Amino acid sequence: MDYGKTLHLPKTDFPMRGNLPQREPDFLKFWQEHAIYEKRLQKRDGAPKFILHDGPPYANGKLHIGHALNKVLKDIILKYKTQNGYYTKYVPGWDTHGLPIEHAVIKDTGLNRHEMAPLDLRAKCRDYALARVKEQKADFIRFGVLGDWEHPYLTLQKSVEVAQIGVFGKMAKKGYIYKGLKTVYWCPHCETALAEAEIEYKEIKSFSLYVKFKAVDLNCHMPKEANPDNVSALIWTTTPWTIPANMAICANEEFEYVWVKTGEDYLLMAKDLVDVTMKAGKIESYEVLPEVMTGKQLEGLVFQHPFYADRKVPIILGTHVTLEAGTGLVHTAPDHGQDDFEVCMKYASWGLKPIGTVGSDGCYTKMVPEYEGKFAFDMNVPIIKRLAEIGALFAKGSIRHQYAHCWRCKNPIIYRATEQWFSSVDGYRQKALEAIDRVKWIPSWGHERIYNMIRDRGDWCISRQRVWGVPIPIFYCKDCGEHIINDDTIAHLQTLFAEEGSDAWWNHDEKELLPEGFACPHCGGTEFKKETDIMDVWFDSGCTHQGVLHNDPDLDYPCEMYLEGSDQHRGWFNSSLLTSVAINGYAPYKAVLTHGFTVDGEGRKMSKSVGNTVAPQEVIEQYGADVMRLWVSSADYQGDIRLSPKILKQLSDVYRKIRNTFRYLLGNLDDFNPEADAVAYADMTELDKWVLLRLEQVYETVTEAYENYQFHVMYHAIHNFCTVDLSAMYLDVIKDRLYTEKTDSQIRRSAQTAMYQILDTLVKIISPVLSFTAEEVWMYMPKTSDKEESVLLTDWPKAHKEYLDNDLEGRWNAFLSYRRDLTRIFEGARKAHQIGHALEAAVTIYADGEEYDFLSQWKDKLAMLLIVSEVQLIKGNAPADAVPGEDHPDMKVIVVPSAHEKCERCWIHSETVGADPRHPTLCSRCAAVLGD
Repeated sequence: MDYGKTLHLPKTDFPMRGNLPQREPDFLKFWQEHAIYEKRLQKRDGAPKFILHDGPPYANGKLHIGHALNKVLKDIILKYKTQNGYYTKYVPGWDTHGLPIEHAVIKDTGLNRHEMAPLDLRAKCRDYALARVKEQKADFIRFGVLGDWEHPYLTLQKSVEVAQIGVFGKMAKKGYIYKGLKTVYWCPHCETALAEAEIEYKEIKSFSLYVKFKAVDLNCHMPKEANPDNVSALIWTTTPWTIPANMAICANEEFEYVWVKTGEDYLLMAKDLVDVTMKAGKIESYEVLPEVMTGKQLEGLVFQHPFYADRKVPIILGTHVTLEAGTGLVHTAPDHGQDDFEVCMKYASWGLKPIGTVGSDGCYTKMVPEYEGKFAFDMNVPIIKRLAEIGALFAKGSIRHQYAHCWRCKNPIIYRATEQWFSSVDGYRQKALEAIDRVKWIPSWGHERIYNMIRDRGDWCISRQRVWGVPIPIFYCKDCGEHIINDDTIAHLQTLFAEEGSDAWWNHDEKELLPEGFACPHCGGTEFKKETDIMDVWFDSGCTHQGVLHNDPDLDYPCEMYLEGSDQHRGWFNSSLLTSVAINGYAPYKAVLTHGFTVDGEGRKMSKSVGNTVAPQEVIEQYGADVMRLWVSSADYQGDIRLSPKILKQLSDVYRKIRNTFRYLLGNLDDFNPEADAVAYADMTELDKWVLLRLEQVYETVTEAYENYQFHVMYHAIHNFCTVDLSAMYLDVIKDRLYTEKTDSQIRRSAQTAMYQILDTLVKIISPVLSFTAEEVWMYMPKTSDKEESVLLTDWPKAHKEYLDNDLEGRWNAFLSYRRDLTRIFEGARKAHQIGHALEAAVTIYADGEEYDFLSQWKDKLAMLLIVSEVQLIKGNAPADAVPGEDHPDMKVIVVPSAHEKCERCWIHSETVGADPRHPTLCSRCAAVLGD
C-alpha cells in the first residue's frame, strides 16, 4: 500500500501562488463587472455616514509614490469603516485649474500665452487636464482604491465653479474681500502672484553686500571733525538688484548705534555688530567714537541714495531689524519686501511708498531708466560693479541661505508690491481659531501647527494673473471706478456658469454678464469693465466643501475627515478652513489626519536628479499593488516613510509569509464544511482553544489599530501572528492530526474549526490592506449559506470574548516559555548532527520542584507539542552532559536518536511499529486509522 496516499495532505491546486502583477487586474475586473463598490453603498444605505473628502491632486503629470501613499491610506480607512457598518461614499477629485496646468501646457506646446486668445488657451488647458485625469484615474484604480470613479469631481466642473463664485460672493458680502496694494510673492517666470502654499524653499548662494549711503542731514549727530562728504550709513543686503528700489534705511529703536572711523570715513552701524562688520570689510584698524545713539534718536536722519541724486533716504524704525547679521541698518525697498512695505506704510506721510521698479516679467521698468528692460536677477553683478565704481561698496562676500522658489517652475521668486485681491483674514481669524479647537487632529501636533499658521498669517492674496481658472467675479464702473459685486451679480453669473462653465466670463461682454438693465449702485452708471484676474487655485480647492460635499445629499458637510500630507496645513486644510469659516462659521471637517513624506532608505528626500525615486507603477509591475499597499500599512505614517528596493524586497518576503499562511489554511480546509463539520468551542482541544485565544487578542489589537488609524500596529500584529503563533507553533504542531487522523475524527475537525475561524477572521481584517489577496482567498474559502459575493462586502468580524480565558493564557504562556527552551536545544542537537529530523529525537527532560510539577501536567502531550517521537519526564538530578534551558536553567535535557522504527505513514518513531500484522510498517495509531 502507498501510505502517502492515505494522508490528508493539503490541497495545492488552487491558483494562490502569488503572481500579483498578472492576477490583480482580474480582481479589478471582477469588482467592476459585479459593481462591488455600488453594492457596498447599497448594503449601507441609511447607515451612519463616514465621508472622507478627497483632497484633489493636480491633473498635471504622472502619479508619484506620495500619491499612492495618500490614496491607499484613504482606501484602507474607508474599507474598514464600511465593514463596521458606515455608509462611505467616496468621490475622488482633481484640481484642474491654475498655474500647474497652464505652465505644463505652455511647456509642452511651446506656445506663447501672450499671443493666444484666452479661450484658446483655456481650451488647451482643459484638454490637457482631462487627459491627465484619465491617466491618473487608471493608476488609482490599479492601486486597488474603490470609489465613484465614473463620477469624480473636478474643479473645472460647472457645478463646482458655480459653488465657488457663490463662496466668493458671500465672503465679499461680509466684507472679507478687498483690493489693495501689498507686497506679495511674485514669480517673474510665471508672471503671477503666488500664495504662501505655492512657495518652496531651497538653499542658494547670495551676495553679501555692505553699502555706504552718504549723509545729507544728520541734525546734531554729525561726528565731530568729520568731513560731511566722508560720513555714511552702512547698510547690508543680499539682493543687490533691489538697490534701485531703496527708499529708506530701517533701524531698531532699542538698539545702540555708533560711528566707526576707518581711515577718513565715518560709518554708522549698530554697536554690537562693529567687530563682525569690520571683519567683513577686512578692516584691521578702526576707531569706535564714544557717542552712543539709540535707534530712536536716529529716526529722521537723511542720507543719499548712492545712484540717484534727487532721492533722499531717511532712517525709519522697524521691529524686524535684528542683530543676527548685517549692520543693524536695513536697506528698505517697499517694492520688494513684506517688512519693507509694511514699515514704509507707517511712514507714508514721508512719501515712502512703492515706485514700481520691476514689472510682471521681472524686468526693470522706466522707474530704473538705466536698466529698463533688463531682468532684475541678471543685474546683481552690474549693480555691484557700479557701487564699487562710485565708492559706495564697503565690502562684498557671499552667504548660503534658504530662499523662496516657485513651486511650479522651480525658479527663485521676488517680492513685488502690486494691487491684488485679498481676503481679510482678520475678519474671521478668531472664528477660525475656535473652529480649529473643535476639530480632531491626527496626530495631535497638527492642532498647534495650523493654529499658529492661522493666528500669524497675513491677509490671503487670492488673485492670479492668469486665464486658466475661475475668474474673480467683480466688475468696475467706468464712471466712478468703484468695484461691484452683490447678490444680483453673483446670481446672474451662477446661472451663466451653470450652462457654460467659467468660459462664460470670456465668452460674453460685460452687459451679458450682468443682469439686464443693471446700473452701478454707487453712481448709476451703465458702463462696466470686468476683472481680468482669476482666483488662486487654493481658493478653487478650498471651496470644494460647497461644490462637492454640500451639493451631494449622499455626502456630508462638515464631513468626517480630510486626509493629506502634512504640507497641507498651510495648503488645502488651511484654505478649506478659511472659506468654510468665512461663510458658515465652522470647519468643513470633523477630523484631519496627516501623513509624512516618502523618503529613500537612508531618509533622503526623493529626487529624480539624485536617482532615488520609486514610482508606484514600477512597484506594481514588479511586486503587485498589494505589496505596495502592505508598505503603506507597515510604516508609521506620522513621520517620513522610507521606501527603497531593499525595503520592498523585505516587504515582499513578509507578504509571501502572510500569503503562504492563507494557502496552508485553505489547503487543509478543502474537505471541511463549516456548517456541518464545526466542533463546538467547549469540545475543542486545549491547543485549539489557545490559538483562538491568540486570534481574539490579535483581533482586538487590529480593531483598535484601525480605529486609531495606527495601521503599522495592525501590520505587526498580523505578521507576528502568522509567523510566530501559526507557522512556528500551531500549524506545525497540528500537521500530524490533520494529515494522519481519520477525516471526520473530532480531533481533526477541532483543528479545522479553529483554522476556519482563523481564516475567516484574518481574511476580513486584512482585506482593507491586502484587498486583492483577500478577494482571492475569499473565492476559495469553504462555501457557507450566508457567504458574501466579495470579501469587500463582508462585515467586520464579531468579537468572541469567550475565547479570552485568563487561566488558559497563563498556562500556555508558561508552557511556551519551556517550549522555546526545548526548541533551542533540539536545534543545537541538529547542528551537532546528533539527530536529523526532529521526529528522530527521543527526549529526556530532567526537572524538579515546581518545574517538574508544571511539566508533568503536559506529560502526555509533550511529544506532540514538541513535534518529537518520544519524551520522558524524569524527576531528579540530570546527567552531567544534559543541556540546561536558557530561561529555565533548572530544566536539563538529553536528546538522542530514537531506538524505535519509523512509521512509514506518520514518520513517528514508535515501539508499536509492526504491532499490527496487517500493517507491518505502521504504528498502532496509523494502523487503527486505516483499519482493514
